[in-house]
Amino acid sequence: MQFKPSLLSLTIASVLAAPAIAVKAEELAAQQQEIEVINVTATRRSGTVQEAPLNITALDNDVIAQQNISELADIARWVPGLTITDQGGREASPIIVRGLNTNSSGPGSDGGTVSTYIGELPAAVDLKLVDVERVEVLIGPQGTLYGAGTLGGAIRYILNKPETDVTSASIFGDLSSTKESDSLGKQGGFIVNLPLIDDTLALRASLNYLNDPGYIDYNYLVREPGVSLTDPDWSDSAEVAENTYRKADANGEQTTTGRIALRWTPNDWLDSTLNYYFQNEKIEGRGITHYDSLGEPNPLKPLVGKYESAYRYEEPNDIDNSLLSLEVSADLGFAELVSATGLAKAEEHGQRDQTDLLIRLNYGYEEFPAFSAFTREDEEEEVFTQELRLVSTGDSDWNWIVGAFYNKSEFEGYSREFTPGFDQYALTEWETGGNPRPDALEYISVDDTTVTEKAIFGELGYQMTEQLAFTVGARFYDYDVKSQSATDLPLYNSVFEGEPSDAINLVFEPANAGDSGNLLKFNTNYKFTPDVMGYFTVSEGFRIGGSNGVRPCPDPLPDRPEICALPNERIFTPDTTTNYELGFKSSWFKNKLHFNAAVFNVDWEDAQVSGATVNGQQPIVTNAASANSRGVEISARAILPNGISTYATYAYTKAELTSDAPFLFAVVDDQGTEIQDFYDGKDGDRLPGSPEHQFSLGLNYQTEILDGKQLDLTYGLTYQSDVISKVGLRADGETLPAYSLSNVAAKLADDSWSVTFYVDNLFDKYAFTSVRRDKGDIGLATYPEMNANDPALQRNYGHFILTPMTVGMKFNYQFEI
Repeated sequence: MQFKPSLLSLTIASVLAAPAIAVKAEELAAQQQEIEVINVTATRRSGTVQEAPLNITALDNDVIAQQNISELADIARWVPGLTITDQGGREASPIIVRGLNTNSSGPGSDGGTVSTYIGELPAAVDLKLVDVERVEVLIGPQGTLYGAGTLGGAIRYILNKPETDVTSASIFGDLSSTKESDSLGKQGGFIVNLPLIDDTLALRASLNYLNDPGYIDYNYLVREPGVSLTDPDWSDSAEVAENTYRKADANGEQTTTGRIALRWTPNDWLDSTLNYYFQNEKIEGRGITHYDSLGEPNPLKPLVGKYESAYRYEEPNDIDNSLLSLEVSADLGFAELVSATGLAKAEEHGQRDQTDLLIRLNYGYEEFPAFSAFTREDEEEEVFTQELRLVSTGDSDWNWIVGAFYNKSEFEGYSREFTPGFDQYALTEWETGGNPRPDALEYISVDDTTVTEKAIFGELGYQMTEQLAFTVGARFYDYDVKSQSATDLPLYNSVFEGEPSDAINLVFEPANAGDSGNLLKFNTNYKFTPDVMGYFTVSEGFRIGGSNGVRPCPDPLPDRPEICALPNERIFTPDTTTNYELGFKSSWFKNKLHFNAAVFNVDWEDAQVSGATVNGQQPIVTNAASANSRGVEISARAILPNGISTYATYAYTKAELTSDAPFLFAVVDDQGTEIQDFYDGKDGDRLPGSPEHQFSLGLNYQTEILDGKQLDLTYGLTYQSDVISKVGLRADGETLPAYSLSNVAAKLADDSWSVTFYVDNLFDKYAFTSVRRDKGDIGLATYPEMNANDPALQRNYGHFILTPMTVGMKFNYQFEI
């Protein structure tokens, strides 16, 4: 496929030549005397980033627009200490703060150590940044104010509120061309703000539609499951065409994001907003390539290109998220009362290629020449949240926050695995004597889980002097997990055991868990000058335990395939972090330079890790050993002469186990043997998924051209050092090389309109961002006896990759109604 930048590249080139036009840089520089003040509410009080005595990064509309930030993965490149691996939307992108991660790279590797919020309410969604005022990223454990799931930190999307005194509207769009893609990317939407009763009632609505065509080709899809050969003679074009088909750009997405908000301010002490948000995503295949990721015996190896996947099935995934919320604040004179009520719903329906897992189980499936398998997964979750808090106001030296929190999550999930045609093969070739299975249902699992969390929390602060202040905080929590699950092997039971052709036997097994405890926080800050502050924080975070939703194994195990959990695989316990942080924030040269830095040390106990059951390889969570993360984070912003502004970040993170983690990856032998050591975590092993070094640099140049039009030229550079895929590179883990990305943009704007031309991944960098499984699948295991897979058949191992160079044009037009 050829990349055709068309008129977009030519237009960018012409705009970048704008310095040849007469400019008025001196006049514009005179207007920009200071760095823009960004107000945040992360401490539950309003204040600026520079005033908040904690490590917080706030990305406002300017930075979001200049660096073409549209989702979480883009945000991470500009926040020191935050790593988010873009896995294409089909799977949740792993969010890692300060290296706190023990999970191996790949689909489903998000460890859940960071919580995301829409306004005041938790919502696990990768929000498209439409009509967003700012994004606040809190680095470090936030357990006292934000509760469970904030082991590493919290991310808050702050949406624009309806304005009761302004009637406005805007329309916007984006047209882009990505190298390796056959179609143009498209995005468009609108935002409208309409006062219904002046200064009292206002409506705000927004809608955005994104059509990203993708750039990964699925060129080896099974034409007729259970009939077509999955591995035909790849040198015979006629046989290949008879058994397989191709789908170009199979990892695209179509996403609709919308919001409607109603704000009521009947007087000067009450402010309430009713908000409904939704995001509907239709995600296609994974952003994984099998280029150079197949075994030498596999005849497909030389045929797969850099942007091709060798999966046998298309892998669509539909994700629907919604949030209905009511946020009310009331000024009581002595304090502000805040109530946040929310009902979040999530629904997901997906399909994925499961062929390699079943071959890996060595049950003889591969003897069937047309063998292939796929899994369909359906999940629904409903979360109700209520938080009440009082925040003191006034000029006293004492200040306080007290609140109560309630959260109830109800989850229901179904997983169905299908092996088309295998029943007839087994009946005919193996003469099993059973009954056929027309629905091809090889495996089914059902999981029903309810989690209830309650907490009371508070903070007490004291301003001892004009320079010195102290804050202590605590959270007392209690949670309860009620779970029941069931699994069955319908095809095996029908074909091998003679059960009816439609029989499904689900016996639900309850597995409950719960715990209570407390989290503490201490903070002190000292103002050396009005513009220079130092702070020291000790804070704790936690993540609830729970049930893995896999039925218990019978004792003794029967002589037949079983998908079940051993006693130590059914329940996992909470894990906790304790953070020690010393930092300072400073403003210089009449607020033309901000320089902030922090050093930290985080201790992590009973770390939760992803694993798989011994019987049936079902995904589960277990508790591993202790770990530690320490390092430094730096961020700076500056206004330079002649209309130039810049922002930069740097982070160094050293994250490693601090005790041995026996049997972390597998139980293969007695502890202390050479082979078992290879599958055990060891004290000092580096943690996976995040780089030790991160750096970003943004440059923006503003001037005036064409009779007062504003021209912004922006350059962004982000860099990360290498990343390992598994703890300590054990169990055949690998190192993903370092890479850097460059983006450029040119924006021309008037009072009511703007046009932006941009190039993302300017130098078309090809790099691996994450890896699925390991080289053992392709016959390169360090201990070959541990991997009995046929490398001529396996296509499990592969890599997520960066999006190729993308050239685009955005426009925005604002007008009054």
